Amino acid sequence: MRRYDLDWLRVNLFGLLILYHVGMFFVPWGYHLKNNFICSALTRPMLFLNQWRLPALFLISGMGTYYALGKRSGAQFARERLTRLLLPLTVGILLVIPPQVYFERLDQGQFSGSYLDFWPTEAFKGIYPAGNFSWHHLWFLPYLFIFSLLLLPILLYLRHHPQAKLFKRVQSLTDSPLRIFWLTLPLFLWEAFLEPFFPSTHALIGDWFNLVNYLTFFFYGFLMISIKDRFWATLKLYRRHFLYCGIVAFVLMISLRMVFEDSLTIHFIEAFFKVVNMWAWILTLLAYGAVYLNRTSQTLVYANEAVYPFYILHQTIMLAIGFYIKHLYWSWGLKFLLMTVGTFGLTWLFYEFGIRRWTWIRPLFGLRNKSELKTIVPPTLVK
Repeated sequence: MRRYDLDWLRVNLFGLLILYHVGMFFVPWGYHLKNNFICSALTRPMLFLNQWRLPALFLISGMGTYYALGKRSGAQFARERLTRLLLPLTVGILLVIPPQVYFERLDQGQFSGSYLDFWPTEAFKGIYPAGNFSWHHLWFLPYLFIFSLLLLPILLYLRHHPQAKLFKRVQSLTDSPLRIFWLTLPLFLWEAFLEPFFPSTHALIGDWFNLVNYLTFFFYGFLMISIKDRFWATLKLYRRHFLYCGIVAFVLMISLRMVFEDSLTIHFIEAFFKVVNMWAWILTLLAYGAVYLNRTSQTLVYANEAVYPFYILHQTIMLAIGFYIKHLYWSWGLKFLLMTVGTFGLTWLFYEFGIRRWTWIRPLFGLRNKSELKTIVPPTLVK
């Protein structure tokens, strides 16, 4: 049975992705373009989203994979991942990402001239950040592709052996609101022992913390959805407990950073608060989604299909808007509003009139042909 709550969560998490990327334009963290005035007040809300947004996306991707393998052989699944992930990635690298790099080079004084002077002669010289060739925000696609194929033999075995001991052990953990937090133990190990030595790059090569961490969430998603009713029953019953736990863990994490200087002891304590906070908020999202969002509508059907092209296109449109308004002496709130509305609006125009209605363009942005939509299963791409 299709879980519409996962579709709603996918759509809403993507909405947060646009807001998050707009926010990156204003906070002091590294990003492709920056406003002429940095707003430190946004840092806390951005940090809150940063803790669980991407892990939740990978976890829901793992859940979608469970459904996808129910109607496909391993070979069919691999072929679909190839066309629905690597084809849009290639199109994105060739056509969508170069304008982002172009605006960044103009802003930094590293290039002058029109876009036609930049693409294609300069757009693919060298590897970003020293060069211009990059996949920027589309890094999610190769990571998801690798996770899907790397785990495919294990996932196929588990899909066809629902009585496997692993499921029974996971089910015993998810039956209790306390034991379910034992699943944070691997996450704590990655956070404590990998993250300090392998900072996030999204470059795939050498990005070991992200690879191991997000692979774990992807696998967790597959396991969680596999045990079905008992997992969701626990979430619904204890949803307030997970919410309160998330609030407390986030406050403790922020307070720890404000009160104590970094040290080995503080690092391990912070890692503990971080993974508990992250897991609690993911459980909270799933729980409240299961209670209030497990129903379909025409809005959901439309948005669920649009989410992939929106993901591919939005950052290019957002950075183009940001480039032309960054030096204006407007309030950051007005700029934030303009970038948000402009990004949603222009991306929708491109999607509705340039992608959705054209049979030969749809696969380039990860969409199925219209003839296939009646047999669609929950997609494993969630950005």
